[in-house]
Amino acid sequence: MSYKIGIDVGGTFTDFLLTEEDGTSHIYKVLSTPKDPSIATIQGIEEMARDRGLTTEEFLGQVSTIVHGTTVTTNATLTYTGAKTGLLTTKGFRDALEMRRGIREEQYNNRFPNARPVVERYLRLPVTERVDYKGDVVEPLDEGSVRAALAEFRNEGVEAVAICFMNAFANPAHERRAAEIVRDELPGAFLSVSTEVLPAIRFYDRVSTTALNAYVGPVLTRYLQSLIRKLQGLRYQGILLIMVISPEAAMDKPATTLLSGPAGGPVAGLAFVRGQGYEDCITCDMGGTSFDVALVKDGKPLTTTEGSINRLRISLPMLNVVTIGAGGGSIGWIDEGGLLRMGPQSAGADPGPACYGRGGELPTCTDADLVLGYLDPAFFAGGRMPLDLEAARRAIDEHVARKLGYTVEEAAAGMYDVINVSMAAAVREIAVNNGYDPRDFPLVTAGGAGPNHACMIALELGIPVILVPRESSIFCAAGMLRSDLKHDFVRSYPARLDEFDRDRFRALCREMRDEGVRQLAAEGIPEDRVETHVVLDLRYVRQYHEVSVEVPWDEAVAADPEAFAARFHPQHDALYGYNLAEKGTPVELINVRVTTVGHTDKPRLAPEPLAGEDPSPAFKRSRSAYLPREKRFADVPVYDGMKLRHGNRIAGPAIIEQVNTTTFVTPEFSVVVDPLGTYTLYLKEREDEILRRVLG
Repeated sequence: MSYKIGIDVGGTFTDFLLTEEDGTSHIYKVLSTPKDPSIATIQGIEEMARDRGLTTEEFLGQVSTIVHGTTVTTNATLTYTGAKTGLLTTKGFRDALEMRRGIREEQYNNRFPNARPVVERYLRLPVTERVDYKGDVVEPLDEGSVRAALAEFRNEGVEAVAICFMNAFANPAHERRAAEIVRDELPGAFLSVSTEVLPAIRFYDRVSTTALNAYVGPVLTRYLQSLIRKLQGLRYQGILLIMVISPEAAMDKPATTLLSGPAGGPVAGLAFVRGQGYEDCITCDMGGTSFDVALVKDGKPLTTTEGSINRLRISLPMLNVVTIGAGGGSIGWIDEGGLLRMGPQSAGADPGPACYGRGGELPTCTDADLVLGYLDPAFFAGGRMPLDLEAARRAIDEHVARKLGYTVEEAAAGMYDVINVSMAAAVREIAVNNGYDPRDFPLVTAGGAGPNHACMIALELGIPVILVPRESSIFCAAGMLRSDLKHDFVRSYPARLDEFDRDRFRALCREMRDEGVRQLAAEGIPEDRVETHVVLDLRYVRQYHEVSVEVPWDEAVAADPEAFAARFHPQHDALYGYNLAEKGTPVELINVRVTTVGHTDKPRLAPEPLAGEDPSPAFKRSRSAYLPREKRFADVPVYDGMKLRHGNRIAGPAIIEQVNTTTFVTPEFSVVVDPLGTYTLYLKEREDEILRRVLG
């Protein structure tokens, strides 16, 4: 027997998907261990081994691949618990981290606070040097200023050093020499060099990304080294991947792991919607702490090079994810104006929601779901973790209901409504900001808490179709096993398309592709399984923002500027509502980006035979649950989700229970089970279409 394991380390739960050679999969969840997340990872593996009557060493001997996403770097950034970091930068530019792009995020809010940099000002030290935009040396590097700064870092106990000089992307010589000095003078410090992390134009983007890379470097390195030691101690000989790269590559460029946990969601979502003939979808994952939304268009998840985390810029290519603090552990509270709010603060795994009985006293989304009847207190986690209904009621009563003059049930319903509206806004943002209407996409809902809220999110936005995979509670872990290995590269080459050097352009593309092929070969991917993507950042001359335009590799090698412009004009029109092609406005290139993708073997999804419409074999009982739009409680039938079969149909209202998640179907929706076991929820007007897709 050979196994593969996908792991997603979250703030409340650590999720596991174990797959066998024939495509059979098994779901596991354990409470996360925030102080050392590797402990929860090993606990989950130990549970898998016990279920198979094996020792952990024997079980791991049968595991070929572990693909691991983690929020370690994300949480360190969100909570400012990264390494003590020093920044070496060109004299006169030490405040760029705070000045940012010079644009106030909320233009009409004079009290809007600045984002807190990850490097304190007294640790941002100037270096005498200067290179112009063409790469010519204006002022040589003063090595004495570098050494003086490092002496201060040594006295302050700095753990990580970031180096970012003005215009270094055009000539990295000064940064390289400064890095050599750092390695000699501070050999134990984690080193982050901008021309190795992000050799691209735009100084703030580069310095922010480089600083973040240094800030989270020691945190990730300690965690991965701890995990690797534990696995080696258990004699694991298989492949370990951190989402789409090796552990060595992750420790070399740790900023690439920011938001690596949510990155598996769209991959999993696409696998399930393709079973019904879709190539587009919006995925949303509601876990214990956060709500992550991504959009897939034409079979490809949207990506961005202008991401941010905690309002801090990170300009590495990454999945375009909207993340808000909305999860099962999100705490309900009353603000100064007397309004009910949900999150972003979370009860996390310890102490967790009040109903967990682990010492939590504040009311959370999970407590509200329990009071409203969506959760069975005796069946949470399959009965292994009974919930305390009275503790949930006390917490809601004390902290919400009394302050608003509501009953406990009214307060719980209010908490449910508020968090649903917040999540719907996040779904709207990912679609509208990219030029799409959310109503045109099926909503794939995941996470332990997500399916309980999916219908109300969809109704808020007018989305008529929802897909809830059986593996929704460990969605990102499932996506990781379906992800390919990937390496991203960027080179700045500012030039008008009617003036650019074709040979130089081709050389840049080939240089980056060759580096990607080498890295993938080191990770066991042969060249015949490597696919290359080229993206050009283009804009009209004198514009400020670029549009990222993908071009095929053959077209990139041909280096035809007219072909590039022909792709740019309609994409600009789609995003901004106009193009300047007819006016003959010149187009300029800013950055060349190359991604090498190494295709991996994916777990097989095994379809089920058609079993008929009758869901009665899965019926468990009825229980009282709150109907949001009718504002009343009613007896609602409850079904065992693992006993539902392909073709079974259910009219809402209904509750579908699994060990690790619960789906609440409001009266507006009906359900049919597709061949992959996915619950497809749909509004009445889409019934004929959905039944054709699901039943054939």
